[in-house]
Amino acid sequence: MPEKTISSKQDIDDAKEVARLLGINHKVIEISAVLQSFSKSIPDFDKNNLTANGNLKARTRMCILYYHANLMRRMVIGTGNKTELLLGYFTKYGDGGVDIEPIGALYKTQVRGLARHTGVPARIIDKTPTAGLWPGQTDEGELGVTYEIADKILSLLVDEKKDVPEIKKVYLPENVDRLVALVRANEHKRIPPQSCEI
Repeated sequence: MPEKTISSKQDIDDAKEVARLLGINHKVIEISAVLQSFSKSIPDFDKNNLTANGNLKARTRMCILYYHANLMRRMVIGTGNKTELLLGYFTKYGDGGVDIEPIGALYKTQVRGLARHTGVPARIIDKTPTAGLWPGQTDEGELGVTYEIADKILSLLVDEKKDVPEIKKVYLPENVDRLVALVRANEHKRIPPQSCEI
């Protein structure tokens, strides 16, 4: 679901190639017209707010996915991995709005390994990860740490249950603090909305 002003032809071609390799039927649905409708309909629309507009794009894509899932009587399958899910690096009710996360228990580096194993071309696996929500946006730029380092820190924290001070002896304290803060701040994205008890 590209957007004409942001999505590169290479990214679109790469997505088509992965779909072809995995035998996935696909459609290309350009979302710019929908986003323009939002910008014209929202009275206080702020074209300069990258986060709000990026999240709007992700939520627009989610609506289109669920529309097709309803038409076809299917489920929406997510592409979130354990790193993204733990850090909350997804849009709530956007790319996080799915029915099932088949690779949600794999860290980003493990997903890359799985991709290599299944024959996904190296140029796709090794390209700079980006959600493509605004020009120049990269995952690692936003996170402030590479996925390789993030996965090692998160594995120690979550899987091995190591204490934060212990992890800081191995990895830069500012990287550990940044990731721990993201895990805590984004916990609300990983749990269902709470109800008031009456």
